[in-house]
Amino acid sequence: MSYQLSAIIADVGLLHGETRGLDHAVLGNLRQEFALLPVTSQLVEELTGAPLDYAVEEPTPERPFTLVLSTALTETLADWSRQGPVAYVEAEFAGGVGHQAAAVWLGGQRIWGPRFDSAFDGPRGRWPINAALVEVGVEPGPWVDLFAELGLHVERNTAGWLAHGRRGLGADYWDELVEEWERREAEASQRPEPGGFRSGEPGGLRFSGPR
Repeated sequence: MSYQLSAIIADVGLLHGETRGLDHAVLGNLRQEFALLPVTSQLVEELTGAPLDYAVEEPTPERPFTLVLSTALTETLADWSRQGPVAYVEAEFAGGVGHQAAAVWLGGQRIWGPRFDSAFDGPRGRWPINAALVEVGVEPGPWVDLFAELGLHVERNTAGWLAHGRRGLGADYWDELVEEWERREAEASQRPEPGGFRSGEPGGLRFSGPR
């Protein structure tokens, strides 16, 4: 199964404030009061006045991002970071092979990264996106790492995050759907069927009516 991410992550209030009035900014809600802004060609052109550009070569530690971070775009991220830490993160996987890259801005300048990894042979906390999330203030929780803690696994590509944001969904949306389905299944299993039997009982032998 493939996974692709190209997004800006920051405090939800910061991103709401900085993107207010932009036609092509769609925010996806994450946990811990963070939000994700999917990076699209329309958004980049609206922010910078220039079209989105991609690197021709495969990403490497020296050139970690698939997206070309133009001077205008990095200046935008730096400007936003005067209100709080801002991360740009990338990930792309297919068939278990892929890469992550991330960088963080704060106070008008890049303070961390860019960092790149395609081997993932070190601790999860040192993987680029997890490490970047530490820099922006994400706290550990019950999930396996900070990537999952925020809910970055909920959607698998930019199109998914755009739909997620437009529908105003939360990071726990899919878990809530599963819980709702399980609740309804449990209720259905206790509902008497014609003849007074409860569905889901072995052989349907338990009688639910008056004895």
